[in-house]
Amino acid sequence: MASGKTPAGTHRSIMVPEILEVLTPQPGQVAVDCTLGYGGHAQEILSRIVPGGRLLGLDADPLELPKTEVRLRALGFDETVFSAHRTNFAGLPQILAAQNLAGADMILADFGLSSMQIDDPQRGFSVKFDGPLDMRMNPQRGQPASAVLQRAKPDALKEMLEDFSDEPNAALLAPALAGQNFTSTRQLAQTIRDLLPRLGKEDADLTVRRVFQALRIAVNDEFSALEGLLRNLPECLKPGGRVAILTFHSGEDRRVKKSFDANYCQGIYSDIAREVGRATPAEQYANPRSVPAKLRWARRAG
Repeated sequence: MASGKTPAGTHRSIMVPEILEVLTPQPGQVAVDCTLGYGGHAQEILSRIVPGGRLLGLDADPLELPKTEVRLRALGFDETVFSAHRTNFAGLPQILAAQNLAGADMILADFGLSSMQIDDPQRGFSVKFDGPLDMRMNPQRGQPASAVLQRAKPDALKEMLEDFSDEPNAALLAPALAGQNFTSTRQLAQTIRDLLPRLGKEDADLTVRRVFQALRIAVNDEFSALEGLLRNLPECLKPGGRVAILTFHSGEDRRVKKSFDANYCQGIYSDIAREVGRATPAEQYANPRSVPAKLRWARRAG
């Protein structure tokens, strides 16, 4: 009997029913998917906003965006309904202006890595496969994770590990990792495990994932982009428009909660999520990538 768990390479969007319930897409509405990825969420929204609706799909990944555009076109969503834009989500106001749109009825941002990125060894996002220590969302820009580590000073790396991934072993790891030349994902992962011989396998694996997470955030300057999106969201939503954001670790969620709370207190948002949403137990079992997901939403006043 099959286990029901998601096999490697399967592309499954997270918390789709919960997101659709929050955004309530209707025919004729304008939607934005700020993190298009494989296009699973976008496909579900598109099927509900036709006829007459439009969805703008944003993604900074120049390798995966064209594949997703082809995939959605093949499902019948032409240029009048769906447009793909290679940009960081912090550039949302410029994209809306270029499309002559005053705002969107709904905006979605899913900050999880796409399965295509995780499952491609050459991208260096995951220790699951051995590959170059890269982690760039856009491989054509910026410095790979190997260069970030090689240039890092111990104090700065310690702060990065603590702020970006809540790593409890940051003080021990930072002096040993900073300034070193790691060329592959598994080389770095094994070094981390060797530095923490007293940890059991599960705890050591968790530390490895946290270090990789912190590096990925640093390489892609993700928190700056997130804070830019949160600042821009109110002006990008129509009155009564809705935003849903999926985060996957506490640093992201803290920033989203703080922004939503502040805008609610100022009357910019008329309603916000009172509690964080989680994937159902059934989804967590079927798709382990959904386990850390946290969903927050807000509604623009108007």
